[in-house]
Amino acid sequence: MLIEAATSALLLVDVQERLAPAVERGEACVARCRILLEAAARLAVPTLATEQYPEGLGPTVPELAALLGPGRTYAKRCFPASAEPRIAAALQELGRPQIVLCGMEAHVCVLQTALDLLRLGLRPIVVADAVASRRAQSRQLALDRLRANGIEIVDSEMVLFEWLREAGTADFKALIRLIK
Repeated sequence: MLIEAATSALLLVDVQERLAPAVERGEACVARCRILLEAAARLAVPTLATEQYPEGLGPTVPELAALLGPGRTYAKRCFPASAEPRIAAALQELGRPQIVLCGMEAHVCVLQTALDLLRLGLRPIVVADAVASRRAQSRQLALDRLRANGIEIVDSEMVLFEWLREAGTADFKALIRLIK
């Protein structure tokens, strides 16, 4: 099944100032998250962001925070974002069954959020090149476990092209620069 802009939402998980420098491939992950945020904004895909214990890990990295709308970032303490009542309510309010996930750490909050969203009857989709962990092995184990549980693993270009659906449009022309 394709990822559709009209039926999906983007969930940016815990890409925070004190965490991002500690993860392997942190800069690449942030760059891919940025592409997804820019595409979501252009294509009217709603976006939510989470911050795990922001008192300790700090806020969302500035370059991504600048792309988020006001009131779209939620502090949390539970590892699965959907276990926080305000975040679960925000996701439900969107009414979008496909939840595209990116962020940190793949083997903790991204994994637990995806599995919980699946349990809630939603369709989580994890963007492999837009998730990271402190260790490569942890990230790979998370992707393997997600796949074994029936969660789709994609890359950021797959999301972008499926959201776009066709070439030659104004949206295509505006967004193709993100991957060139």
